[in-house]
Amino acid sequence: MDSSHKLLILYSFPQVYSQFPMDSSHKLLILYASQTGTAQEVAERLWRESKRHGFDGPISSMDEYPINSLIFDTLVVFVCSTTGQGDPPDNMRKFWKFLLRKNLPENSLQNMTFAVLGLGDSSYVKFNFVAKKLHRRLESLGAAPLIEVGLADDQHDLGADAVVDVWLKELWNKLSQQTGVSKVIANGSEEKGLPFSRWKVSLLDKQEANDNQEQDNVTKTLKIENTEDTKLIANERLTPDTHFQDVRHIRLHQPNSLVYSPGDVLLVHPHNRSSSVTKALELLQDRDQPLVETTRLLVEQKTQHMPVPYSLRQACTIGQLVRCYWDLNAVPKRYTFEVLSHFTPSDLEKEKLIEFTSAEGQTELLNYAHRPKRTILEMLTDFPHATRNVPVDYLFELFTPIRPRAFSIASSPKTHRPEIHLLVAIVKYKTKLLNPRYGLCSNYFASLSSGDPLTIAVKRGSFVFPTNLDRPVIMIGPGTGVAPFRSYIHTRLASQTGSSTLLHLFFGCRSKQADYYYREEWERAVDEGQLSVYTAFSRDQEEKIYVQHVMSRHLPLLSRLLVVQSATVLIAGNANDMPNAVREVLIKAATLGLNRQEKKGEKGDVSLEVKGEEEEERGKRYVEEMERVGRLQTETWA
Repeated sequence: MDSSHKLLILYSFPQVYSQFPMDSSHKLLILYASQTGTAQEVAERLWRESKRHGFDGPISSMDEYPINSLIFDTLVVFVCSTTGQGDPPDNMRKFWKFLLRKNLPENSLQNMTFAVLGLGDSSYVKFNFVAKKLHRRLESLGAAPLIEVGLADDQHDLGADAVVDVWLKELWNKLSQQTGVSKVIANGSEEKGLPFSRWKVSLLDKQEANDNQEQDNVTKTLKIENTEDTKLIANERLTPDTHFQDVRHIRLHQPNSLVYSPGDVLLVHPHNRSSSVTKALELLQDRDQPLVETTRLLVEQKTQHMPVPYSLRQACTIGQLVRCYWDLNAVPKRYTFEVLSHFTPSDLEKEKLIEFTSAEGQTELLNYAHRPKRTILEMLTDFPHATRNVPVDYLFELFTPIRPRAFSIASSPKTHRPEIHLLVAIVKYKTKLLNPRYGLCSNYFASLSSGDPLTIAVKRGSFVFPTNLDRPVIMIGPGTGVAPFRSYIHTRLASQTGSSTLLHLFFGCRSKQADYYYREEWERAVDEGQLSVYTAFSRDQEEKIYVQHVMSRHLPLLSRLLVVQSATVLIAGNANDMPNAVREVLIKAATLGLNRQEKKGEKGDVSLEVKGEEEEERGKRYVEEMERVGRLQTETWA
C-alpha cells in the first residue's frame, strides 16, 4: 500500500482498511451533493439507468459516504449543485473540506476514473462553480476524467435536461467502451426494457389497512425528517385587489427550538392545490387496478443501495401521497415520457411518447411541456391508456416528490420573536393552455387561514452580512427582494447600530401607492437618521425608472462608499435584467472612485465622466475582486 493510500485512510477510519475489496468492473459509485433535492433526483435517475446498463453500486450523498473507501472506487460519478455565492451544498461540506487538504498526495486518487455533472443556473455569476472546482480537484489528486464536466443550466428552455440527457448518453457510451459491461442486463423487468423502479410497493388489503392505521388518518400529513411544525398567525395581502400582483405578508409562529439569523431562509413544505388533488384521485381511480383515496400502500426497500425515504417508511394512503408527497404541479421530464411509453397498449400513444424521448423530438417536447408549463397531471390525462396501466411502483417514477420551497426570512430574530415573517408573491400566470399556471407553494400560502398548520425548517442563506459594523452596507432589493434586508435592517436598528451613512437601501417597484413594501417602516427609519433609502417607481411616470437608474444618479456617493469606505453590496431579486444592470452601475462607480483616488490632491473638481476602456477595465477588476472576497453578493431567482 503506497503512502497516498495510507494518508487518505489515516485521515478518516484507519481500522476499516481491510474491509473494502477493490472494485469490480461492474461497480459504479454515484455520489451527489444537493441542497433542494434536485441533484439527488438526477443522481437517482442516473442510478436507475446504471442498472439497465449492467452496473451495480451504491448511491449516497457525499458527506454520508465513508471517504476512506474512495481510494478503492475505480468508477465514480459525482452530481452536484452550487449554492449561495458559489458554495457547496450542506451535504458536501465535510467531503469537500477533506478533499481540499493541502497535504494530500497528488496521486491519492490515481486508481479512480470519474465524471462530474453540475446542476446550475446561468443567471448566477458563479454558474456551476462547485462542479468545476470538484472536477479540477479530482484531477489534481490523480483521478482521470472519463468525459468533460457536464454543466446543466436551469435557464435553458428545456431546463437541466437539455444537458443532462446528452451528457448521460455520452457517459454510458464511454463506460461501455472502457469496461466492456453490456448495455442491458436480463434481470426481472429489464427483460422488457423497462427502467428500474426504486422500491417495492405493495397494496395492503382492507384488513391490513385497518390494523395499521385508522381510516380517519387518510389525509394526515406525512412525517418529514428534520422539520418543525408551526401555525399561521396572519396572512395579509399588501397590494390592492386591483394590482396585477398579489403579494402577502405572512406571519408564522416561531417554534422555541427554531433559531435563525438575518440572511437565512425558511424552507416550507407545501401541499398540492385541492383541485389538483381531486384530478389526481380521478385519474388513479380510473385504472385497470383502481386506486382510491383510502387505498393503503407499503413502500419497501428493493435493494440495499436505495433506501426508502423517511416520509414513506410507514404505510401511507393514496390520499396522503397526492396531497403532500407527489408534486402534481411538476412539469414532466423527458424520462417521464420514457417510463410511460412502456405501459401503453395504444400504438398511437406509444409512438408519441417515444417521439418525446428522442433527440429529434426535443422541439416537440419543448412546445408540449416546457414552454406552456404543462403539469404531470395534464400529461397523464393526455395519455389515458398508458395511465390506466402503470404499475403502482412505477407511479413513484412518474411523480417526483414535493421539494421544500425556500423563502428569505423577512423578520428580525431580535425584533419580531416569537414570529417569523415572509414576503410572498403569489404566482399565477397564463400560457397557451386554457387553465392558468399556479406556483405550488405561494398558492398554498394564499389558501391558508389563521391557525392552519405548516411544516418548516431553517436553512442558512447565501448572504453573509459583514461583521464590521463600521463599514457601509448597500442593499439593492427591488420587489420581494427586499425581504432579507428587512431582517438585517431591523436587527441593526434593534442593536442601535443603524445609521443613514452606513445602511443604504435601494428599492424598486411599480407604484409608490401599490407595492412599496414596508414603506412606513423605511420612512420612520429615515426620519430617525438610521437608514438611507433610494426608491424607483417604474410606473409612476411616463418614463420607466428602475433601481439601476436611481443608482446611476448617485454615482459619486456609490464611488465613495465602494472605494474609500469598502462597502459591502448585496443584491436580491428577480434574475432577469436587474442583476447585470446593477453590476454595470457598480463598475462605473468603482471606476469613478479609483480615478478620484488617483487624482486626489489635484486642484479643481474631478469630472464625473468615466473615460477610456482601460479605466473601465480597472473598475471591472475591482468589482470582480469584491465578489471574490464577499463584498459583492447576489441572491436571485427566476
